[in-house]
Amino acid sequence: MGTQLTEDLGRVGVWSGLLASDEPARRDEITEAVAELEELGYGTLWLGGSATPRQAVHALAATSRLTVATGITSIWNDGPADVARASAEVNRAYGGRFVLGLGVSHGPLHREYHRPYSAMRDFLDGLDAAEEPVPAERRVLAALGPKMLALAAERTGGAHPYLVTADHVAQARERLGDGATLAPELKVVLDPDLASARATARAYLGMYLKLPNYTNNLLRLGFTEDDFASGGSDRLLDAVYGLGNAEAVRDKVEQFFAAGADHVAVQVVNDNPRTDIPRAAYRTLAEALSLGSAG
Repeated sequence: MGTQLTEDLGRVGVWSGLLASDEPARRDEITEAVAELEELGYGTLWLGGSATPRQAVHALAATSRLTVATGITSIWNDGPADVARASAEVNRAYGGRFVLGLGVSHGPLHREYHRPYSAMRDFLDGLDAAEEPVPAERRVLAALGPKMLALAAERTGGAHPYLVTADHVAQARERLGDGATLAPELKVVLDPDLASARATARAYLGMYLKLPNYTNNLLRLGFTEDDFASGGSDRLLDAVYGLGNAEAVRDKVEQFFAAGADHVAVQVVNDNPRTDIPRAAYRTLAEALSLGSAG
């Protein structure tokens, strides 16, 4: 809310695991896609899939204004000294346009996973103690629960929660206070056929519903185990996705802003979300969200 980080992120960004890829065969395709995001008026590209700071270099080199953030860098993959060094090098080379998003990831994905809150606090201590510390205002946490949100407000520029609802955004805003940036991710399916859109959404959501950090958060929000069956109930899908035509997606984005988000990172989900970069959808959403006219 008025912070430098909020201004740097812009109003709307794109969350993508594909655009974090360093496959040589896709380099030109990704360069063109990232450059177009900047032209369309998106403020930030969030690199998914436990991206490292150095994976931001390709996108930063392809642009001149776009902020590039990790969404997220897992604290279990590299130590804080290495992460701090890489973050400093990237920001030095690209005019301070990199933001470090940090997360504890998930127990089923990391054998080292233990005491996530304490581990994150210790990792932040390590970033502060590094030879070139990561400034608090240039890092955010993938915070879902109350304790991690409080830590984000205390030790970072804000929070980048993933797989959340407008109700969670409102709760996060209250816990963060007005001084921290709130930048939730929002999945969207651009498809005017609601049944078809939900089918696409279910096919992608199923893998996330096997991860306790997400399901526990959804349970706190009033969903039940029944909502997690078969890729998600209609009620759940409608809460965690923007589904339908561009106007319906715009309305969902606006719900997140009304609930207290400073920035919304849209993740476009299509029939082949792990292989197809949805450039046409990015264009459609940029127009619907008036990004070009917003500068």
